[in-house]
Amino acid sequence: MICCACGAEKPVKESMASGGWRLAFSRPGFVTAKQDGPAALPDGPFVRTASHSISSARDADAASLLDQFAEKLSQHSESQHPFDHLHVWPKDRVPIGRFGFEPGIDEVSRAVADAAFQRLKEQFLNCDAPNRIAASGDRVLDLVLVDPSHWFLGWHQASDWPSRWPGGVQPISPAHEPISRAYYKAAEAITWSGFDLREGDLAVEIGSAPGGACGRLLELGLQVIGIDPADMDERIARHPKFRHLRARAGDLPRKEFRSAKWLLVDSNVKPDKTLVTIRNIVSHRYSEIEGLLITLKIGDYEAASLIDRWTSEIEQWQPKRIRVRQLARNKVEVCFAVTM
Repeated sequence: MICCACGAEKPVKESMASGGWRLAFSRPGFVTAKQDGPAALPDGPFVRTASHSISSARDADAASLLDQFAEKLSQHSESQHPFDHLHVWPKDRVPIGRFGFEPGIDEVSRAVADAAFQRLKEQFLNCDAPNRIAASGDRVLDLVLVDPSHWFLGWHQASDWPSRWPGGVQPISPAHEPISRAYYKAAEAITWSGFDLREGDLAVEIGSAPGGACGRLLELGLQVIGIDPADMDERIARHPKFRHLRARAGDLPRKEFRSAKWLLVDSNVKPDKTLVTIRNIVSHRYSEIEGLLITLKIGDYEAASLIDRWTSEIEQWQPKRIRVRQLARNKVEVCFAVTM
């Protein structure tokens, strides 16, 4: 069983079909499929979470649903040893950003998580509370609220960061109100990438206004240059570790990027033009950039095949590693993490 952004079901299904999976039940933001034998969980840019399914049930009474799951778990081979974590979350209700929607745990799933933990903890769980961040290697019991009265139960073994977060959404509590949702996108991209951003490093963001992502970089203690013709929020503009270049990145001399270790890009420019600008920066003889986090707008999911073309373009820069993912906070866009 797989969770994804609403609208991303088609590329998820296409990637699963190519892996020999037979598609089964699905809803916007949720896809299930079957294999004849043991198989690795599906992966791909649009897979937010993936779990081995155990059971599903419909009932208007939560206690009845949990009793049904307890019975199924008592018969399941993976339940012979307690799970290290219980993760409970709802599938996305609508596309990200519509009506202000953001993915993650809501009040209903929080209440269900508490009830499920109390019902299952004695026999099936080895944790002190639901929805904790898992460690790599931990076994996680997953409960997805497809609808308020229709739940799916499964499990997975945590490995990378998204598989350690409940529902694949990074839990983060900013010390101050973020300037924009770009703060959350940047925080998730930095953690997912594994880039070793250190205090005092110089980071450059192209498309920085009004300053959401810059806010996260400054929180981490980096020196930050923001490139954007538009105004920055005053809280960012007056920060002693921030410098604003009011211009378009393609119009700047390459010396402005000298000593930069990290480059973040999230601008409303066509992807092909964005990649040309970045290529000119990283291919310059003075470039010291070690890692790039590039957000590219797909436009619509029918154009998901463009990812292969963009990957081929980035490969010409001779990077050490390329990864691509639709982050939980991404709208109809993907994030490339490129190690130079």
